Parts: sequence; C-alpha cells; structure tokens
Amino acid sequence: MTLLKCLFIAVICLAEGGAHAAGFRLLDIPSEGGQREIKGALWYPCDQPPTEVKAGPFKIMVARDCPLPAGRFPLVVISHGWGGTFLGHYDVAQTLADAGFIVAAINHGDSSTGGPRNEDFSVFIERPADIKRTVDFLLGAWPDAAQVDAARIGLFGFSRGGYTGLVVVGARPLFGRSPKVCEGKETPICQQARKGELQEPAHDVRIKAAVIADPLSVFFTPQSFSTVRVPIQLWGSERGGDGVTPASVVAISRQLPGPVEFHAVPGSQHFSFMPPCSAELSKLAPEICSDAAGFDRAAFHQEMNTRILAFFRHYLLDR
Repeated sequence: MTLLKCLFIAVICLAEGGAHAAGFRLLDIPSEGGQREIKGALWYPCDQPPTEVKAGPFKIMVARDCPLPAGRFPLVVISHGWGGTFLGHYDVAQTLADAGFIVAAINHGDSSTGGPRNEDFSVFIERPADIKRTVDFLLGAWPDAAQVDAARIGLFGFSRGGYTGLVVVGARPLFGRSPKVCEGKETPICQQARKGELQEPAHDVRIKAAVIADPLSVFFTPQSFSTVRVPIQLWGSERGGDGVTPASVVAISRQLPGPVEFHAVPGSQHFSFMPPCSAELSKLAPEICSDAAGFDRAAFHQEMNTRILAFFRHYLLDR
C-alpha cells in the first residue's frame, strides 16, 4: 500500500471518530467563488484529558470536540508536503496546542485525497491561497473567531508546504513560460504559463513568523526572497530527498534577508521531519520511515518540537 493510501485511511478514521493531542475538531472551510472546499483539523488548548485513538497507521491523542477555554490564543497554520494530509505533523500541532496555541492543519489539492490533482501545476498557485483562506475563515466565519488573536499568527510548512510558507510570507516564485511540470501537458494552467499570464500566488502579511522544514525550492531564485521580512526558523536535512537538496536549503538560509534561525540536522533525510512511524506504517511506507543508521527520529522530534515552540513563543507571545 502506498503512503497516499495510508494517509487517506487515517483521514477517514478521523472523520469517523479519531483523535490527536489536546482539544481537537475537524475543520471544513466552504467552497466559494469557484474555489474548492478545504478540509482539515484544529488542535487547541483543552481542559479535558485526551484519550489515545488509532487513526489508520497513527496513534494520536485528543479530547474530541472539547470546548475552547475562554481567552484569546495565537494561531499557527500547518501546510503539508506532496501526498500528505492534515495529519502529517500532528506532533507539532499537539506540542503547540498543549502550550496555548490554536493550530489549523489543512489538506491542499495535492494531498493524499487529491487524486489527479496531485500532479497538477495549478496546486502551486492554489497552495498559498489555501493558507490565506484558512486564516480568513478562522478570523471571520468560524464560530470561535473572537478567540483568535489576529496579531499573533504563524505558519509551519514542510517540503511543498515549505514552498507554500515562503510564498505566503512574501517570496516570489519564478515559474517562467516553460515549467518542467508542464512538459507534455495542455492544461489551462500550463497554457497560461506559456502565455505569461499566471497570477502571482497569494501573500499574507498577517503571518508574523514561520517555521520552514526542507522546502521545495525549484521555483525560487536568489531574488525571490528580497521582500521577506518575517523571522523564519529554517530546518534542513543532511541527505535531502523528494526533490529537495541540502544545498538548496542552505542557499535559502543565506538568501533570506530577515531574521533566520537555521538548523541543519545531521544524519537526517527529507522525511525525518515527519513524526516517528509506527510498526504498521514502517511496513506500509518504508521509504518514508527509514532513517540512516544511528539517527533517532523520536529524539530528534522532541528536540525539534521544543525549538519550534520556543520560536513561536518568542515571536508570537513575547512581543
């Protein structure tokens, strides 16, 4: 079974009664103006004890539909990589929710449930807009919108989600008129690219800090980052993978003009930034779960989540 199928199973299990850490609710952002519906989940502070629930190949902790306590809370939005889901970084979500953050993780058009759209170039335009729509919803139509602190919003993105996060905070990708992803394709978005008619992806000045892990950078040039000013915590793997090279992440760390906290992770591969795998998931998707000899993914995630929490506390709570 492929990773996409594994994650799809996990999504279905959650929709039918699954879980994560702290308070947990499913998130549905309605379609509008021709834009698709966005599915996801929310983690948030909760006064009730969580219970362990098996969701597909994951074991996660949650107090399902726990009431949100009184107060105003900072928000962090999570953007997954290609073929991922809103479950893909549940440990980051749990860490932040337990510390007083509202966390929204969403499915993009190239999630495990995206079908043919997984290979569609239009997703690169749509992904940043997904983040903006999510923030719009949580500050507007969401019933608990008054409890989100609009001045304290952050983002976590991995792989394509790292690309997404960088664009949202101001980076400008260069698609050109002949992007490789359009070779042999005559889709409307590729025809627009060839005519030089692509719209610029969405930016969102409400995002005040971002954590970016092993970002896909094929559409970036050194000039892409000239207008990025928010503080960024950047993580890079030693071995790379899935289209991301260690050198490309180092280059981004040097090209970002704003405050950058860069962490190169010895012994890691690209998917080391996903949570430790269960025995079941290791059998189903060994390419996702296999690390170099001597690399302790569980210990690394404890350290990484601690540093991510400290970063967001500093830039979203202490200022």
